[in-house]
Amino acid sequence: MKHKQGWWNALGLVAVSSLVLTGCGDKERVDPAKQVGANPVLPKAQDFMVPPMQVPDGVGWKGDAAPKVLAGLKIEKIASGLLHPRTLLVLPNGDVLVVEGNGPGEEAVTTPKQVIAGMVKSKSGKGGKGGNRVTLLRKKPGGSGEWEQHVYIDKLHSPFGIQLVGDTLYVANTGNIMKYRYTPGETRMSDPGTELGDLPSTVNHHWTKALLASPDGRKLYVGSGSNSNITENGMEVEYRRAAVLEVDTATGGSRVFASGLRNPTGLQWEPTSGKLWAIVNERDEIGADLVPDYMTSVQEKGFYGWPYSYFGQHVDHRVMPQRPDLVAKAIKPDYALGSHVAALGLLFYTGNGLPQYKGGAFVSEHGSWDRSPLSGYQIVYVPFANGMPSGPAQPVVTGFHSADEKSLFGAPVGLAQDAEGALLFADDVGNVVWRVTAAR
Repeated sequence: MKHKQGWWNALGLVAVSSLVLTGCGDKERVDPAKQVGANPVLPKAQDFMVPPMQVPDGVGWKGDAAPKVLAGLKIEKIASGLLHPRTLLVLPNGDVLVVEGNGPGEEAVTTPKQVIAGMVKSKSGKGGKGGNRVTLLRKKPGGSGEWEQHVYIDKLHSPFGIQLVGDTLYVANTGNIMKYRYTPGETRMSDPGTELGDLPSTVNHHWTKALLASPDGRKLYVGSGSNSNITENGMEVEYRRAAVLEVDTATGGSRVFASGLRNPTGLQWEPTSGKLWAIVNERDEIGADLVPDYMTSVQEKGFYGWPYSYFGQHVDHRVMPQRPDLVAKAIKPDYALGSHVAALGLLFYTGNGLPQYKGGAFVSEHGSWDRSPLSGYQIVYVPFANGMPSGPAQPVVTGFHSADEKSLFGAPVGLAQDAEGALLFADDVGNVVWRVTAAR
């Protein structure tokens, strides 16, 4: 017992030291603006005994405090007191489903770095218990103030993705896809649900399972993140991981649609081209300015590099054995979002309520832990033309942390567009759902 306590005390000391020495060792720094777009600047990779870490203390929103929006926009709170709201789905009648979940706490700890990173990240408020439920929001008569809240489905297991196809509602737990018969107007799901199919759930280094239905409803696409940073848990636990899976809604059978995507956390159909797009969280521990998270079109049977390379053919020399044959096939992502921004939500905006954003993509950046100074913690807009990004990302919603980077008020996650064309987003540190409209 003494030996074990000594080991934990040593880890605690190292963790504290990592907080004090945040940013030490990063000799080559890159202007963050040069890491956004089709051709990001990529500095030389570094190696750390303990990677630089910085997270502000999660304090939530006090009083009437709210995120900041650009001039001409208005933001309002439509729900509060939630338990880690993650993903949003607007129903045909205007109700909004909010998936509340967090990691299942089942990940095997295989390295001291994992323990230290967990201790540091828990300060932010991102590590609290999730609701393991879906809550329904309904606008109150008169339309002012926060919306009604109803527990719609409960007793879920780290849910994240959600889709409605006709009269079938699909919810992606960390280990399976559940389906329910949807009845319009219900404030409590009457169907007990059945399992459509299983999803990879061993170790659960990345537990979120993004979900997107095909336009004809015959397929579901699932973002299945890796079970490690760079295979330190072994390749045997990476089966059907770091991939976008395609699931048949008739049989529950699945296949790997595309691979080498370390953690695809958001999936959407680009409205002009009809192509599948994803946002992807890249690897850690090789520098504050490596590797940029990205958004990209996803090609069937395409390979995007993880774990052997990043942003095309940039080899990660930590991974053994090397696979030059796969590196040669690695597809370069379409658009970098910046290093360690932790993009979690993607929405191609098609409404009329915010016409200046029609046709482009909103991306929510949940915020860094493996970087100092902070990056992310905002919602950006990426313009598109002819089905591809056509300009620099523009911050639209900001103000999630204090100017001194010590306090964290919120962190944006899932995005949705309501029937009036407003932008909705979940905030899993503030435990709030926000609504952005044009200022009147």
